[in-house]
Amino acid sequence: MRTQRKTLLGISLLMSGVLLLGGCGARVATAPSGDAPERFPVTLDNCERQRTFDRPPRKVVTNDIGITEIMFALGLEDRMAGYFLSDGQRNGVRSSPWSAKFERTPHLGEEIGMEGVRAAGADMVFAGWNYGFGETQRFTPERLEEAGIDSYVLSESCRSGVEDRRGIMPPLRALYTDIRNLGELFGVRERAERLVSEYESTIAQARERNAGRDSPSVFLYDSGRSEPVTSGNGGAADQIIRKAGGENVFHGLDDSWTTVSWETVLRADPDAVLINDYGGRSAAEKIEFLREHSAVSELDAVREGRFFTLPYASLVEGPRNASAVRELARFLEDVPADE
Repeated sequence: MRTQRKTLLGISLLMSGVLLLGGCGARVATAPSGDAPERFPVTLDNCERQRTFDRPPRKVVTNDIGITEIMFALGLEDRMAGYFLSDGQRNGVRSSPWSAKFERTPHLGEEIGMEGVRAAGADMVFAGWNYGFGETQRFTPERLEEAGIDSYVLSESCRSGVEDRRGIMPPLRALYTDIRNLGELFGVRERAERLVSEYESTIAQARERNAGRDSPSVFLYDSGRSEPVTSGNGGAADQIIRKAGGENVFHGLDDSWTTVSWETVLRADPDAVLINDYGGRSAAEKIEFLREHSAVSELDAVREGRFFTLPYASLVEGPRNASAVRELARFLEDVPADE
């Protein structure tokens, strides 16, 4: 028995030494960088609500192209269980700087829902109000929480507290907020700060192109025949237009994506039309519709063909926003601004 106790004591001391060595750095070899348990819990301010995460998410499900590209830009595709994306956004995938990552990451379906999220084994969902989350579909952060699944809400889509209106901060600040929050959550803070710095630099250079010039007015046409869908001041598109040196004719609307009337478009008499390349109709079809519209076709911008097209992924919150500002600024250099 004494021999056995000595043997057990020796094993115990040996294991203690291994554990001490692990505490001096061996843990790094067994855990991904930034996932050290001592970083948690992590509390983030998301849509003016404190969200606490007890562990780093490892099976994230995203919805919509811009949201998914945020994860890709941060190099977090290995933390994803997959993404939901409608067929109307497939063209955006083909033009995406991260198209190869889209191909390597599971496409879980067109429409996000509890069944698909559970089937993917998700431990967090990254989506937004009207970007997947909604009471009509009974798919909300609260319902996910009841199911034991964390959530993060796209900051551009945060509700303002007035009905279902969205937008609580400037849209580009929303992008930087999400990049920094996710950088903190996943332990990639340096990469997050580098991205924000790059975007800020790109936008600053673009603004210089049209500094001192009058701002051409821009009508963003997303979709709609009887009534057009456009962007108010809560959407990324509004700030993209303004940073590029233009003025969104519907900047006064306290919402992100919203419906207006053709009469208000006519009264605004925009200097240029920005086409959102998204949905079942191509950008060319949307332009043709405007050219053939009995009233809208009389606008100078339409008659003179002052159209510019950007993909949907550039006009919703996402890592393509900065390049969208740069491209639109180049176009607006040649657009006359009416007094």
